[in-house]
Amino acid sequence: MADQTPEQQNQINIELPEDIAEGIYSNFAIIAHSNQEFIVDFVRLMPGIPKAKVKSRIVLTPQHAKRLTKALAENIKKFEQQFGVIEDSEAIPYPIGFGPTAQA
Repeated sequence: MADQTPEQQNQINIELPEDIAEGIYSNFAIIAHSNQEFIVDFVRLMPGIPKAKVKSRIVLTPQHAKRLTKALAENIKKFEQQFGVIEDSEAIPYPIGFGPTAQA
């Protein structure tokens, strides 16, 4: 493959299956970590319902978690330049006793 440029050699072909492309809505995230990984649980809270389920869990290396943080910060900056400042809303009043409970 001597005919490829360095950029072409470093390209990754990423497939996005239709069911994953639809996405999963989340309005709450729980983040935990160990010395080897970060775990991000995405949850959907519904008004008036004191119980919620984790809709998706992503496990990241510490290095990837840091890269993701930088990428999110860059994208938030671009978003705010285009659409205006994202207002930080008041703390959401979660039901008493609601919080992360680890289950395997």
